[in-house]
Amino acid sequence: MANILNSLSRVGHRDIVMSVRDIKKTFMEGGQPLHVLSGGGFDLAAGEIVAMVGPSGSGKSTLLQCVGLLDKPTSGSILIGSVPVHQMDENERTIIRRKKIGFVYQRHNLLSDFTALENVMMPMLANSVDPDVATARAMKLLKAVNVDHRALHLPGEMSGGEQQRVAVARALANEPEIILADEPTGSLDPAHAMAVFDLLLDIVRRKKMAMLFVTHDMNLAARADRKITIVKGVVNKL
Repeated sequence: MANILNSLSRVGHRDIVMSVRDIKKTFMEGGQPLHVLSGGGFDLAAGEIVAMVGPSGSGKSTLLQCVGLLDKPTSGSILIGSVPVHQMDENERTIIRRKKIGFVYQRHNLLSDFTALENVMMPMLANSVDPDVATARAMKLLKAVNVDHRALHLPGEMSGGEQQRVAVARALANEPEIILADEPTGSLDPAHAMAVFDLLLDIVRRKKMAMLFVTHDMNLAARADRKITIVKGVVNKL
């Protein structure tokens, strides 16, 4: 695993950080196969921002779960750097996911019994970062997303926009190379949605991260470097 992580750490700007080929995912529903993903693929380069678009139910979230190593495809390949992560077991996928990938969900998914500061610290603590270092970095991230004044507040004491900003900070906690975002502004009103998306886009571009985000908003998709589509479970590059 150490050799794999070392090889991943050598990825440079504009190198391919993720490569997906002929990806398929089938679920069993009522004893019958349900083919959610049916092939196709794409590459994602370091520093590149890609929008994923397609009709509801076309498989966008399922694809994100697979490339984010939260689920395994039925067949096909997923490489992060040059490492075939689709072949890994659960423990290996968890380690790479924690170190290399940050997630932003449609709803913030913050832990309600923990403060904003604690929510941002948790991914670092899971990676065995020293608590003092995690605290300092979490505060820096909260300041970067303009909610450091809410550091000691619980999620229920913050607005929806503030909670989503904390979620962005949490996604950045372990300095990932790849950000995956599933409708990251879908639960916000238009004004807050644009502010949060502007913030996320600015940080990702400044840090030269790669980002793949799902959206139904063509105005947001237009701000990506390019788009990929999913139609009837097939991933197409544009």
